[in-house]
Amino acid sequence: MAANTQRTLGTLTVSQQGFGCMGLSHTYGQADEAESLKTLDRAMALGITFFDTADIYGNGHNEGLVAKAIDGRRDRLVVATKFGNRLDRETSGRTLDASPAYIRQAVEASLTRLKTDRIDLYYMHRLDPQTPIEDTVGEMARLKAEGKILALGLSEVDSDILRRAQAVAPIAALQSEYSLWTRDVEEDILATCAELGVGFVAYSPLGRGFLANSEIVEANDRRLQHPRFQADAIAANSLRRAAIEAVAASRGVTTAQVSLAWVLSKGVVPIPGTRHVSHLESNWAANDIILTPDETATLEAAFPIGSTVGARYPAGSPPVPSAKRI
Repeated sequence: MAANTQRTLGTLTVSQQGFGCMGLSHTYGQADEAESLKTLDRAMALGITFFDTADIYGNGHNEGLVAKAIDGRRDRLVVATKFGNRLDRETSGRTLDASPAYIRQAVEASLTRLKTDRIDLYYMHRLDPQTPIEDTVGEMARLKAEGKILALGLSEVDSDILRRAQAVAPIAALQSEYSLWTRDVEEDILATCAELGVGFVAYSPLGRGFLANSEIVEANDRRLQHPRFQADAIAANSLRRAAIEAVAASRGVTTAQVSLAWVLSKGVVPIPGTRHVSHLESNWAANDIILTPDETATLEAAFPIGSTVGARYPAGSPPVPSAKRI
């Protein structure tokens, strides 16, 4: 069994890998709740202590699912959730809102759905262009002082915003996409996090399944809307993935394990997600894979920063700092 090496996010201690729960709420096609709960149960049995959700995932369904999974085990776990996407129930549209008044509404709703008295790590999901980051973080700091949250997090912000936030209150973690095919954070943000003592959480460390050779088989899979999952982009990016496949073949492991081992080697906390126990166990075993310098060089040469074909998100999605470079 893979070793449970712990890592820190501010004052929080978490398992070397966390678990990203988004896909358990139909994002990548239909999810089965019983299977999802079985997978979450196995994750805790393996030693995963860090679970990541958000109020927008499944429009609240995901937080409710996590609440069921952690019932009776809450005190042994670190639960993270996010706010900032205000949902219009009539149109199903959403707007970014990180105003102090909305944060108050959002945290109470998340506490209720999670059936908990505190949120261990509370993230601003995306930057609200209408609200100064100082106002947002100031309100988050007040929630921490009240005991409703234990640590503050940000997601998909640049170094300037992170520095401004840190000047208001300690930021425990910054979460952004990071994998072999999304390496933009290496240009600046990882160094800023290290300088400020901010932990880094890597979402989509397997490239939304692409780096694990995952195939899209359901018509309602959200990846079908993403530029990177269009036929021309898949064809181009598959040529790069061949380097991962070669390293995996030489090791007798999977492409997912090699891809995840690379992210783990950067000292960050990846949060891969899956609906299947077999995939979960395979991901966890990547903790024991130590890539050689030559293997690392081969992988990174196949995926230079900014070389992946296709933007990360569909047009009209909330902006992310690296969008201008990809």
